[in-house]
Amino acid sequence: MPGTSLTVESTIELPAAASVSKVDTGSRQARASGLRRPDAQRVRGIRQRVGRVPAPVLCLVSMLAVQLGVAASKPLFGVLGVAGATFLRISFAAVVLLAVTRPRLRGRSPRDLAMAGLLGVASAGMTLLFAGAVDRLPMGTAATIEFLGPLAVALVFARRAGHVLWAALAAAGVALLTLLSGEGGSGPGGLDPVGLACAFGAAACYAGYILFTDKVGAAFKGFEGLAVSFTIGTVVLAPFGAAEAVHGLSGSDSPALLLLAVAGVALLFPVLPYALEMTALRRMSQRVFSVIVSLDPAVSALVGLLVLGQVLGLPQLLGIGCVVAASVGATLTARR
Repeated sequence: MPGTSLTVESTIELPAAASVSKVDTGSRQARASGLRRPDAQRVRGIRQRVGRVPAPVLCLVSMLAVQLGVAASKPLFGVLGVAGATFLRISFAAVVLLAVTRPRLRGRSPRDLAMAGLLGVASAGMTLLFAGAVDRLPMGTAATIEFLGPLAVALVFARRAGHVLWAALAAAGVALLTLLSGEGGSGPGGLDPVGLACAFGAAACYAGYILFTDKVGAAFKGFEGLAVSFTIGTVVLAPFGAAEAVHGLSGSDSPALLLLAVAGVALLFPVLPYALEMTALRRMSQRVFSVIVSLDPAVSALVGLLVLGQVLGLPQLLGIGCVVAASVGATLTARR
């Protein structure tokens, strides 16, 4: 939520037995302080430094991490399959966040748990469907269609006529990019129809992700809610990707190296970007967040060009330009 800052609670627990002498108690406290306080202070220092970074910068870093993670994931699709690679990435992300945050569910309201569950479903769907879209479409095209999710949120929370006009400009950019693509395929503009379906599905999940991330970020401390949601996302993805992942690992010559590669990609995406976006959404409105992340298509197209050699034509570049212009205009005219 806007204006909400991250807090860190001390993890030091002092022994409280009546029979323990003050000297023993003091020595135990000293040992606990020596072992635990430096770690807690480091975590507190990192979060304080992140807290001083402007929220829009966090969004930009998050977008870059997402697209680099997606580009790094593409070689894994051929070995593990789209669903298998996605399942393993989300599983690794859940393990890392559970180990770091150790969330406590006791005393949580049913509403808070439900929001975390819905965020897990939305995150799992968005990650899986976007991976399926990127597997069949250029990254810039897939990211621009996925932007329809944040665009819908921006429209719902629009309070000025100008905001609707900026959103319409972004929608025109999406139409340019999809209808005049020129890529091989049987869908609109020659695009792969399955890839288009995945991209539009990812857009719907993205809208839910924005809404639920704001709620979960307000209800849970730190990234506890994110750990819970990723765990639920792992369960949701298991029927789609677990068997595919096992098959890919069993057929690999170096399953340990393959798992290490997946773990590295998981840290890049989704752990880092989702954590940064949750932090940003605590300090800005959902509408402002939605228009800032509309820069994602441009970032995606740039990463696709530099990393994967995906060259876009003039209509696609014009479409992305419309989306970026709409983002800049909406951001400049937004009210915090």
